[in-house]
Amino acid sequence: MDTTAIAATLAQVEGWEPDTVAVGVTDDSGTLATHGPTDRRLWLASVTKLLSAYGVLIAAAEGHLHLDEPVEVPGSLETVTVRHLLAHAGGLADTPGGNHRPPEQRRIYADWGYGLLGEVVEQRVGLPFGDHLAIEVFEPLGMNDTTLEGAPGHGGRGTVDDLLRFARELLAPTLVPQGWLTEATRIAYPGLDGVIPGYGRRSPNDWGLGFELQGGKADHWMGTRLPPEAFGHFGRSGSFLWVDPRTGFAAASLADREFGAWARQVWGPFNDRLVDTLRSAAR
Repeated sequence: MDTTAIAATLAQVEGWEPDTVAVGVTDDSGTLATHGPTDRRLWLASVTKLLSAYGVLIAAAEGHLHLDEPVEVPGSLETVTVRHLLAHAGGLADTPGGNHRPPEQRRIYADWGYGLLGEVVEQRVGLPFGDHLAIEVFEPLGMNDTTLEGAPGHGGRGTVDDLLRFARELLAPTLVPQGWLTEATRIAYPGLDGVIPGYGRRSPNDWGLGFELQGGKADHWMGTRLPPEAFGHFGRSGSFLWVDPRTGFAAASLADREFGAWARQVWGPFNDRLVDTLRSAAR
């Protein structure tokens, strides 16, 4: 594959507002092209949720917990499960202490629900959740510059190089059976409406078990050229990771400026150009 055009497309991030942007593209065999300091450790923000969700899936695949077992949610009288929390379908308020809703009625993005999941895993495996991720995810994949330094929903730090290693795992899983990843990247609780932080309400707001799905959403950080089954996450740190299982490509970006109007303006069009370039290069 001629990667010259891919590298040229990636170089367009030079026009973005952050002082530092690192970006890269991979397929399941290796990195195809990068631009910027892809070995620089930066805050992952909510891209951390992909790593944490994978850690939960590994714990479930190993029999330490069940996706449909209940999780104690402070202030909720409803039965909320691991699956609900992964999919933001448990009815949790935006913040602890808010007014909860019944599960499976609305897609409410609740970052703190991932903290509850981390506590469940810690209890079952007998390790701090960050250690569990290090042992079960980071070390096997060679993600030597990635750590969880805070909450499971947003406390990760790492590099684009490491995110591309993780993306290759999502394209060709080795740490969980393929069936587990397939289930996690399909719509969980179809038809739920909800708000994507920074982008507004989507009807429906398709989500898997930790993975946001493109699902045909317009005005979206993944753009409009990726297929509905493409999945990933973006973060408040100016970070994103998407995976296209149809073509077998994935892309990741980190920046040193928090998400804002700059990101909403450039991410979608950039990802559309990148997808077109990748498809042309693959022909």
